[in-house]
Amino acid sequence: MIIYERLIMSIQNTLHINWSCNHTWLQASKNTSWCLLGCCIGDFGTIAFFQFMEILWPVPLIMTLAIVNGIITSIILETIILSKQMLLKLAFKTAIGMSLVSMVSMEAAMNLTDYILTGGAILTWWVIPFMLFAGFITPLPYNYWRLKALGKACH
Repeated sequence: MIIYERLIMSIQNTLHINWSCNHTWLQASKNTSWCLLGCCIGDFGTIAFFQFMEILWPVPLIMTLAIVNGIITSIILETIILSKQMLLKLAFKTAIGMSLVSMVSMEAAMNLTDYILTGGAILTWWVIPFMLFAGFITPLPYNYWRLKALGKACH
């Protein structure tokens, strides 16, 4: 019953928030950009490693590993950033508590874009901007909603 009540409240909050607040869009965009940077390091690094070392793994396995590594590097980057503001232990706990929905959707969008445009697990100069755009735009409305409706940032 509690889950149902929370769901109803969440839906009501979503319907009644101001989706045209420039300040919140700017903050959500900054948060999403930091997450994108962290995710790209692990994701692109993994794909590049397999591509340049010519390791022949199935594309779905490479992309799954890229997603996991992207989430890990995002958490590491956020921990480093937050450690300038708080104790390392608290920074790590905060980074672990970031929105996995945002990170997973970002990673999935980037890798799906790569798969659609190149067949997957291939980095070329022209596909990277498309991957970055997809990775940024996909979680942005969710990050805005978390800020506006819940008062929580993904970072």
